[in-house]
Amino acid sequence: MLRIHFSDNRQAPIWLVDERFTIGQDSRNSLVLTVPGIAPFHAEIRQDQGFYFLTDVGSAGGSFVNDERVTTRFQLRADDRVRLGDVELLLVDPARSKTPVEQAPRWFLQVIQGEHEGKKFHISGSMTFGRSVKCELCFSDQELSRRHCEFYLRDDVLEVKDLASANGLWVNQQKVSSAALQPGDQLKMGSVSLLVIGPKSTVAASEDEDATLFMRAVDLPKPLKQAPLSSSSSGQANPLRTAAPANPMRAAAPASAPNGLNKPLLALMVLLVAGLVVAAVVFTV
Repeated sequence: MLRIHFSDNRQAPIWLVDERFTIGQDSRNSLVLTVPGIAPFHAEIRQDQGFYFLTDVGSAGGSFVNDERVTTRFQLRADDRVRLGDVELLLVDPARSKTPVEQAPRWFLQVIQGEHEGKKFHISGSMTFGRSVKCELCFSDQELSRRHCEFYLRDDVLEVKDLASANGLWVNQQKVSSAALQPGDQLKMGSVSLLVIGPKSTVAASEDEDATLFMRAVDLPKPLKQAPLSSSSSGQANPLRTAAPANPMRAAAPASAPNGLNKPLLALMVLLVAGLVVAAVVFTV
């Protein structure tokens, strides 16, 4: 099965699956090409038992295959180049060639509102957007400037630049003069809104000075250990201990008796001696 590729990558490749595939400016065609030199119904490709045949439908500009003008039922083969007006198409058989797979398109703009709603445009190199027929992305919206903005790839990152348009360029509801685009971004120019479709971007986000900085717990500095306060180390008494009231039980504690004897033991000894004296007197009498 053959597949149509655009030499300027203006659109994504298209498989030739229908038995009859028509090309022209009219919206009823299988492939609509709203560019100069294309007739409303320019040409058609018919599939017959696995073979493809191109027929020009009486267009003024003609249809060319490998720079040779053809009129009716010209058989197409893989690697043929078909030129209609200013548009060049390449017929590819993916089963025979891996080149198109390796060069698969990565960035698209899909119209989500306005003229050509639903259509996808493949972005390759540098492509201008506006009302001028010289723009690769040509729209007839009167709110657009003739050359409104430019899309271009830089290191596989899609960027857009406003070309001093009258109504400006808006990315995610923010007016910008230029921007690096991310998949999922929405652009608005005049009454046309586009959705950015592409690979995951590696553009580094600008650092926000006011953003909250989060650190892992293991990365936080360890708190300093505070040495316990002591009277011996500081040379001063603890003021809290000094201000505390004296314990009355400590004040009532008996003082130490001479020779290491305390008062209760001394009183007991006095009683024993007195008892012995009284006993001696009684036995004597």
